Amino acid sequence: MTPGPTTVASPWFVRPPAAGHAARVFGFPFAGSGASAFSAWPGALGDTEICPVQFPGRENRLAHPHYGTYENLAAGLAEALRPLLDVPYAFFGHCAGALPAYETVLRLAELGLPTPARLIVSGQPAPHDASRDRMLSLTEPELRTELGSFLRGRGIEPRPDMVDLGLMVLLRDHAAAAAYRRTEPVPVPCPVVVLHWRDDPDVSLDQLQGWRRYADSVEFLTVDGGHYDFMDAPDELRNVLTRWR
Repeated sequence: MTPGPTTVASPWFVRPPAAGHAARVFGFPFAGSGASAFSAWPGALGDTEICPVQFPGRENRLAHPHYGTYENLAAGLAEALRPLLDVPYAFFGHCAGALPAYETVLRLAELGLPTPARLIVSGQPAPHDASRDRMLSLTEPELRTELGSFLRGRGIEPRPDMVDLGLMVLLRDHAAAAAYRRTEPVPVPCPVVVLHWRDDPDVSLDQLQGWRRYADSVEFLTVDGGHYDFMDAPDELRNVLTRWR
């Protein structure tokens, strides 16, 4: 294991990961969002600490330059993770957040650092299929409409300034997603768990099958809920987040 302190203040985490936990799960948010996507999650599940990752260019890191590419994001995050790899851990990435999670696993392996015990990907086709994402084909007005619908679905009445700010982040994230290209799978050195949300209108179970080529062990699970229901940390998801231990 990598030596170092277990409590580190870093802009990559909205709260410093704490000492005393037996394991950690690092959460990667979806495009256009930030660590607040995990605000309804508990701080820990049993002795497993939940550590939402905060990408630059949003929320409390709005003044930080956008990461530009998933590879850049993975490189920066890998350095921030160095002192936190002293206990077993997993990555959870939802939707487009699964792609930088995957790239970060590869980066950690290249650096010879401990890799996750599990890579858990949720509602996201495999990297070589990522360019087929419906959202990437939407125009700016269509994305604005989608953003408003998302906020209303979370019980928030969208103000114009809120939508403008959210759209700015989303467009930058979509530029990174559109530039991302992996034409051939590169396997990760850990098991992969692929989550399909039963009521997801955009991502079918068939569209997730490409992940089979990314690890020696790939498990597919269908859980109840829609595309964004992960934000509420339902019990089925909580079980997935802890049973890898």
